[in-house]
Amino acid sequence: MSESSAETAGAVVGATAAAAGNWRLAGLAGAAIGVVAAGAAAGVAIERMTVGRGMRRKARLALDSAGPYGTLRGIPGKAYADDGTELYYEVDDVERVERIPAQRRRRLFGRKAPAPVTVVFSHGYCLNQDSWHFQRAALRGVVRTVHWDQRSHGRSGRGVAQADGTPVSIDQLGRDLKAVIDAAVPEGPIVLVGHSMGGMTVMALADQYPELIRDRVVGVALVGTSSGRLGEVNFGLPVAGVNAIRRILPGVLRALGQQAELVEKGRRATADLFAGIIKRYSFASRDIDPAVARFAERMIESTPIDVVAEFYPAFTDHDKTEALARFADLPVLVLAGVQDLVTPSEHSEAIADLLPDAELVLVPDAGHLVMLEHPEVVTDRLADLLMRSGAVPAGATVGGYGSTSTAQPG
Repeated sequence: MSESSAETAGAVVGATAAAAGNWRLAGLAGAAIGVVAAGAAAGVAIERMTVGRGMRRKARLALDSAGPYGTLRGIPGKAYADDGTELYYEVDDVERVERIPAQRRRRLFGRKAPAPVTVVFSHGYCLNQDSWHFQRAALRGVVRTVHWDQRSHGRSGRGVAQADGTPVSIDQLGRDLKAVIDAAVPEGPIVLVGHSMGGMTVMALADQYPELIRDRVVGVALVGTSSGRLGEVNFGLPVAGVNAIRRILPGVLRALGQQAELVEKGRRATADLFAGIIKRYSFASRDIDPAVARFAERMIESTPIDVVAEFYPAFTDHDKTEALARFADLPVLVLAGVQDLVTPSEHSEAIADLLPDAELVLVPDAGHLVMLEHPEVVTDRLADLLMRSGAVPAGATVGGYGSTSTAQPG
C-alpha cells in the first residue's frame, strides 16, 4: 500500500478518464488519487511488507464468512419516493405483552393502546442500514425501530429522477425519508437518528415538513454530520492536495461514473489500496477489530462508482443551518468522533452552538464511523436520549453489544 499501489490507482483512474476522451483530466485524476493514496499508504506500509497479497485476500474472505456484522434482519417493507424510486426499509417490532385486561384497556386508552415510539435510523453516504448494526442489536426488544436504505444504496432502487438526468439533492433525501415514515410509521411519536448524510437527510426533512417535527418528533440524534460548509473540509490533506482535489474531483467522478464497469474492475484490482483508504477515513483507533473494518469496507465497496459520482455534488450545496431551529424544543443528541476527517467534529460543535440545550458528545480516538468504532458510547448516549424523549421507560435496560477493539482487558 505504498508508492506502487498509489501509482496503480492513479493509472486506473487515469485510464478511465482517458477512455472518456479527456486526457488532461486523466493526468489530474491520477495525481489527485495519488495524493489521497499517499496518506493512506503511510499507515499500511508495514502490512504490505509482512503480509502477502494472497494471504490478505484469504483473510478478507475469512472475515466475510465469519463476521456477524450486517446479519440482522427485520420485517421488510417498501415505500415509494415522489419520483417513484423504490425505498427499502425494515421494521424491528417490540413484542408487547399487555397485562391490562381488555375492558380496562379500553377505558384507559379508548379503542386501542397508543402507538409506541418508533426510532427511525438514516445511514450515511456509501453505506446502508446495516451500518447501525450494534445499535440495532442493542435496541431489539426495547423499542420499535425502522432502518432504511437511502436511494441507490443498499436494497433500495436506483434513483428514478437521476436516471432521467436530475441531480440528486439533500432535499430529495428529506422527501424520501418522509415517504418511509408515511409507510412504516403512519402514526405515533418518532425519534430521528441520522449519521453523516443521514443527519443531513433529517435536517432536510425538518426544513420541508416542520409540522411533522412539531406534531410527532420527540427526539433527534445527529451523529458525525454537518449542517453546511462541507466545501471547506480538507480531509486531513495538505493545502495543495486538497485544493487540487476540490478543483477536479467533480469532473473526475463524472468521468468515472461514465466508465463504471472499467472502474469497478480497477477497484477490485487495487483492493488493498482502497482498503487502506477506507480504513483511514472511517476509523481512528489502531486496534479496530479487523472484522469490523472489513464490514465497513464491504458496505463502501458495494456502492457503485456512478452512485458515488451522483451524490457527491449534493454535499457542496447542502446548507440546512436554519432548519436546526425546528429541533430547538426537543431532546437532541449531537455526537462526533474527534478525529473524523470526513465531517470534522467542529461541524457538530457548530450544530450544538445553535442548539444550546442539546447534549454534545465528542468521542476521543474515533473517526467518521464512530457508531461502529465505539458502539458502546453511541448506544449509551442514544439510550439516554430515548429515555429523555420518553421512547423507553427510565427503568429499561439497553444492553451493549460486542466490542470493536482487539485489545485485551488488563
